Formats: sequence, structure tokens, C-alpha cells
Amino acid sequence: MRILRTKRSTPDDFQESGLRRCLDASDLTLLGVGAIIGTGIFVLTGIAAATQSGPAVIISFVIAGLVCALAALSYAELASSVGGCGSAYGYSYAAFGELIAWIIGWDLILEYGISVAAVANGWSGYLNNALVAVGLPLPDSLTHAPQAGGIINLPASAIILLLMGMLILGAKESARLNTGMVTIKIITIAVFIGIASFHVQPGNWSPFMPFGWFGHDETGKPVGILAGASIVFFAYVGFDAVSTAAEEAKNPRKDIPVGIIGSLCFCTLVYILVAGLLTGIVHYNELNVSSPVAHALGLIGFKWASALVSTGVIAGLTTVMLVLYYGLTRIIFAMARDGLLSANFAGVNARTQTPVKIIVTCGLFIAAIAGLVPLGELAEMVNIGTLFAFMLVSAGVIALRYRVPEMMRPFKTPASPLLPLAGVFSCGALMAFLPSLTWYRFIVWLGLGLIIYFSYSIRNSKLDKS
Repeated sequence: MRILRTKRSTPDDFQESGLRRCLDASDLTLLGVGAIIGTGIFVLTGIAAATQSGPAVIISFVIAGLVCALAALSYAELASSVGGCGSAYGYSYAAFGELIAWIIGWDLILEYGISVAAVANGWSGYLNNALVAVGLPLPDSLTHAPQAGGIINLPASAIILLLMGMLILGAKESARLNTGMVTIKIITIAVFIGIASFHVQPGNWSPFMPFGWFGHDETGKPVGILAGASIVFFAYVGFDAVSTAAEEAKNPRKDIPVGIIGSLCFCTLVYILVAGLLTGIVHYNELNVSSPVAHALGLIGFKWASALVSTGVIAGLTTVMLVLYYGLTRIIFAMARDGLLSANFAGVNARTQTPVKIIVTCGLFIAAIAGLVPLGELAEMVNIGTLFAFMLVSAGVIALRYRVPEMMRPFKTPASPLLPLAGVFSCGALMAFLPSLTWYRFIVWLGLGLIIYFSYSIRNSKLDKS
């Protein structure tokens, strides 16, 4: 069947893609850290503790981290053996065929696009708070979307357009910006850890599990450690973006696995440590605010550290947007190169060696969404989309081990198929704990994608024409 045709590839097949090979293992690891450490550590930690898990949010992070670790091993194997900048899209094309690849590619476009717009809204709020602190506030009409009573969220749109310019310049230049911003936020986190370590009140950890493992509140919303894990999972979104840099890595067979696993391990340890200290210095019910880390430092009397954290948040969210925006453009580039999206997006600028048309189109579209639409619960769609992608990547390892046992695998997922199966089931379990409205929106998005596939992509596929 045409919809089940597979596209086999290796990293060597993408040597002449037109993209510049300029990123080493350290660049890729920092890209992962840049994408992972942001909204999760500075925002979701406190909100999940206050509304879903209590001090046991530590366990929520451990569970989410373990689920991601299982997926990361599968990503590392397929990145080193299948290659390409399409991430889960390309791996699904090799393992399951074109229709599944289209579905996951369409899913990734939603995941990355909504993520960038959602983070831009958060970035705008922190920037405006900083401007208020120095006596230069922006008018509400320029910091709120029309539905929220304003004209446009100007800072949210502006930062997307600035990052658009940076990505056009090139991957190495973007990596340098990411490295600088990552350094700032790691210093910020180190300051928090240094202060919080000496102000822990063990009584704040009691009760440790006020919401239990899983249940529902009076409004029917899922609560508990497992529900918290499905939400703080958003904090880990981003390590998979490292795989989208495969065609710009100097040695993708080695460097991509190092970048994926190294960044995830580092960030998981940081999350667990920060979550434990945050719920130790103030009671968890004090943390349901937009900037819980800065708020907690202010409550224990460290106003200057609170201001420093706000600076770190702005830097942290900038890198998250940069890396996810980068990943989005490379996924669309891979899909267009395969003919599943317009061939106009498959070109690479000869001077900058970047897909400029895709970068500009995505930038303008995301800037409009970030400036004009209050995203709210749409951010939860990022979680379900990511978990779905992780399930398919884990299943893809099993499928390719069975169907193409002779494939060269520089990195192998240990204990296969046990660990990949654990990745499939654990991701599926976390999806089950997400709100039903999130599922409805996700199904509608996939339905729209199927309409596009059967009306355009299936007839324009390069694989079909060859």
C-alpha cells in the first residue's frame, strides 16, 4: 500500500543536504540544556507543587525524567542509525511508513509551534515585570492579546522576530547565542541552590503527598503525583530537538547520542534538586504564582536574588524559544524535501546555508499567534503531542530491530526490546492522565492533518514519484 511505503536512510545519505556541518557534541548538549531548562524549572515546578503534587512534585519529576530517559535511549539509537533532521518524523518514515510519518510530522509541527508561542507569552510577562521594576512599564494594550483586552502582545511577537533573524544567520551563530544564555541561567540556578540550601525548613515537606498518587479535585481536574508527572513532562520537552540538528552535526553518529542523553541527565538532576529545595524553603501552597522561584526567594527575604532569578528566567526562556524554533524549521525542511509539504520550503540559502523561507514563514506565523492569541490550556497539547512522538520513536526501535537487523547501529538501546517497550507503555500511561479536552483538541488537529495528507501529500511524495 502507498501509505505504508518506507524510506530507509543512514546519516551518510544527508552529507550533501546544503546545511552547514558546524556543531560538535558540546554545542548539541548545550542546545538540549537550552531547550529543557526554562519554563519547567522556573514556572511549572511551583504550580505543579501547589495544585497537583505538593512536595511530592519531586517524585513527579523523577517519573517524568525516567519516561524521558527511556525515550531518549530510543532517540539516540535512531539518530545514530537512521539520521536526518526530521527527528521522530524521519524515524517513523523508516520504521512504519509514510502515513505514520506524516501523522507524527504534523504532530511535531503542532508541538514545536505551540511551544514557541506559549514560551513567548511567558517571556513577555517576565520582560514587562522587569520593565515595571525599573519604572518603564509598557501599556496593557501592548502586552495583552485582543481577547485579553489589549491590541497585541508586542514583546511576544518581537522576540520571535528577533530569533528569526538569528536563525537566518546560521546554526553556529545561533549556538553561540544559546551558549551565552545557558551560562546565565545556570549561574542563576546555582545562586538559588546556594541560598536555598541554607534555608530549608523540613516542616514544609509535610504532608509530603497531600494529593496522593492520582485522583480528581472538586472540578474534576486530575491531581496527584501521576497527574503532576504528566504536566511537568512539559519541562523536559526539548531534548528531542537535539536530533533535528543531525545534518548540522560534525559527527552525527557519535555527537547526537551524546547531546541527547547528556543534556537530559544533567537537566533531570537539576530539576529534582530545585524542586526539593523550592518546596523546602516555603510551603507548597504558596507556590501557585507565575514565577514561583523568584517568589519563594522574596518570601525568605532575598529580594536581590529574586531579581536575579527574573533575569535568569528571561535568558532561559529565550534559549527554549530559540532551540524549539530551530527544531521546527528543520522538521518542516525534512518533510518538504520528501514532497509531503510544498517544495518551496525545501531550499537552502547558498550564503547562510539555512532554510530561510521556512524560518521566515514560521517566524511570521508564530509571531502572529504569540501576539494575538492567549494560548492558555493549548500548552497542554504540547505534552500529548510529545508523548505521542516518544511512543512512536520507542516502537520504531523495536520495529527496525526486527525488520532491518543488519542496519548499522553506532549506539544501541540497552535491554531491547524491554526498555523500548517500557518507553511505549510509560508514555501511553502519562497520556492517559491528561485532561479529556486536551485529547479532543489533539484528535481534531490530527484529523486536519489527515485531510491535508490525502488531498496533497500522498500525490506529491518523492517516494511515490521514484
